[in-house]
Amino acid sequence: MKTDNVILVKSKCFAVCCIKLYQYLCKEKSEYVISKQLLRSGTSIGANVKEAIRGQSLADFGAKMNIALKEASETEYWIELLIESDYLTLLESEKILGDCREIIKLLTSIVKTTFSKQKK
Repeated sequence: MKTDNVILVKSKCFAVCCIKLYQYLCKEKSEYVISKQLLRSGTSIGANVKEAIRGQSLADFGAKMNIALKEASETEYWIELLIESDYLTLLESEKILGDCREIIKLLTSIVKTTFSKQKK
């Protein structure tokens, strides 16, 4: 993907990581429930970012980015559950959890900036 939109690139790469983690958890750990939740929320982040970029207005953009932020927070929760239930070790989850938290920070900043522009 050739783009300079950081959140778009990072959220799409993150979605691919979530897909691979889902495949690993199903195949190697026989875990199907939490991994499916992770797959849904983790891939939804980038889909909402992509939709936001084509938003019809600043309000539409902000709403979609806020949904992406909520999906990212949910994804963080599922990763933490996978760690705490011993399906993933801290080492196995370090990168994906770090990437998720980075995306949360980026989206939080985007949402705050967007909503502050709407108030003006």
